[in-house]
Amino acid sequence: MDAQFQLLFDKMKIEMQHQSKELKESITDNIMTRMEEKLIPLVEENKNLKLKIESQEKEIEYLKREKRRNNIIIFGMAETENSSLDLINNIKKTFKSDINVDIEENGINNIYRIGKKNREGNKTRPILCSFVNGWKKREIMENKKSFRDIYVTEDYSKEVLAKRKALQTELADERKKGKVAFLRYDKLVVKGNKTNNDKRKREISSSPHSDIQSKKQQTTLPFKASRTNAFDVTRNRSNSLTNLPINKQQ
Repeated sequence: MDAQFQLLFDKMKIEMQHQSKELKESITDNIMTRMEEKLIPLVEENKNLKLKIESQEKEIEYLKREKRRNNIIIFGMAETENSSLDLINNIKKTFKSDINVDIEENGINNIYRIGKKNREGNKTRPILCSFVNGWKKREIMENKKSFRDIYVTEDYSKEVLAKRKALQTELADERKKGKVAFLRYDKLVVKGNKTNNDKRKREISSSPHSDIQSKKQQTTLPFKASRTNAFDVTRNRSNSLTNLPINKQQ
């Protein structure tokens, strides 16, 4: 009897352990399901917030870029002015003498020196000049290499300047390979080899002439081949008339 009770007790114990395990798994599954049901809206909301933040960051970056679009930074101009009007006059003289570009006062939106003035006076502060229209800035940037004593650059943010600086090594490597490489805002643009571009330009420049010559040959040769000599026609006609039979009169 004791052995049977012990066997029955062991079976009951195993069954209880099995039921306890199933109960734990069921409770765990229910808890996880409820947690997932509650987390799904939170995850979706978090995803939407990230997209919204990314969109706002792009808008802010666009606004910053638009704000600087018509700006230039001038380095190396002596700090001798006593007012903004003096500074404008100095810029007008320099731009006229160096690159022959006229600057009007009403064409400047804002102008000032960047940073605090150095007490010792041995360091010249750069100048930020903002134009009303973008075409005046483009005219200056296209001729900036002709400046004698000053240097003009775009007005980039600190983040963009850091990216451009980091790309300088890669830019130099691409140019060493003979490729056409340059920086556009904060991106590196790499095109084909210079030799291939020059060859392509030569082919493009020479192809219209060759096409015209070939077309002329195609149009003139058949015409020459089909032309007949008027003298030959009249001679053939005269020969045919002489060969006609002559009827003698009876």
